Amino acid sequence: MKLAWIIAAGALICAGMLAAIQFSAPKALQLQTSYEFPSPQAIAPFTLTDQHGNTFDNADLLGQWNLFFIGYTSCPDVCPTTMGKLTAAYPSLSDEAALQIIFLSVDPKRDSTDTLLNYANFFNPEFIAVTGAHNQLYPVTRSLGFVYAMVGEGENYQVDHSASFALVSPKGEKVAIIKPKSDTPGKLPQIKNSALIHDVKAIMGKYENG
Repeated sequence: MKLAWIIAAGALICAGMLAAIQFSAPKALQLQTSYEFPSPQAIAPFTLTDQHGNTFDNADLLGQWNLFFIGYTSCPDVCPTTMGKLTAAYPSLSDEAALQIIFLSVDPKRDSTDTLLNYANFFNPEFIAVTGAHNQLYPVTRSLGFVYAMVGEGENYQVDHSASFALVSPKGEKVAIIKPKSDTPGKLPQIKNSALIHDVKAIMGKYENG
């Protein structure tokens, strides 16, 4: 009988420990349009130039959250639409934690400092617009999970590029990719502002409280 009690007590202890572990394990975030990396990802060293002619590098990512988007100012559709969405979402995105919106131009030939300054100011003067030579852009775009390619010849070439965002923590590490999503078959994928705001705030909260 005593052995039976010992076995029963051991089973209860094990069950309690298992329940405690499951209770204390962090719950996976319920994200609507994003992918959170299992662990933060380092970003390749980079040195770019912002719309004011100042150097912008990895050190400028430290101390606040950063949301990257790549494109070019001559983009006829995706870029201005996205910048408009970011302008509308920015007050909500930044109301709980400091956040930089960074437009990364991958068209250095046409996107001069003045062009980037006018472009950023049109949408929101608080946004940062940066660019650099292609040998400077390739490592950081790859590191952020973006791709781009020049299409066409002559002065009217276009640039194919990713339409996602990269969320970078105050430690300068990539923690998530916000991806376009379509809820309707045949409809062009997009990032809805409501989903963007929900996901960014959820990830920020996890890291701030972790």
